[in-house]
Amino acid sequence: MTSSPHTPVPTPGELTALDHVGIAVADLQAAVAWYRMVFGAEVAHRERVDSDGVEEALIRVGDSYVQLLTPTRADSPVARFLEQRGEGIHHIGYRVDDCALSLQAAKRAGAKVIDERPRPGSRGTIVAFLHPKGAFGTLIELVQQ
Repeated sequence: MTSSPHTPVPTPGELTALDHVGIAVADLQAAVAWYRMVFGAEVAHRERVDSDGVEEALIRVGDSYVQLLTPTRADSPVARFLEQRGEGIHHIGYRVDDCALSLQAAKRAGAKVIDERPRPGSRGTIVAFLHPKGAFGTLIELVQQ
């Protein structure tokens, strides 16, 4: 199959959609209640991710999520983020078809990575993080569903 000049050709490792915006919060229950009160939003998924030291509540927004994150231990990256910067946007999660392929493509292009290999994420996903240094100050999560 050939493509016309108007049909984009997929690139290996391409971002396919916005998966979520991760927001670090000190009080998960208060944040969930605020989203419910202000927007009528309900939690679509809730999970404790012990390997990352966080508890999350996902609120569906269209085909994406707002991921509210609170630390479950003092040495977690989210706990350090809250201590240094306070509450707010922690990271952006982009969907990819193949996390390993996307991570390798990012590394070949010179991106600084946090994860050398993809690993299990919440909701049964496979994830890998790119370091904010070299990504214009944004922590990026690659998410394979």
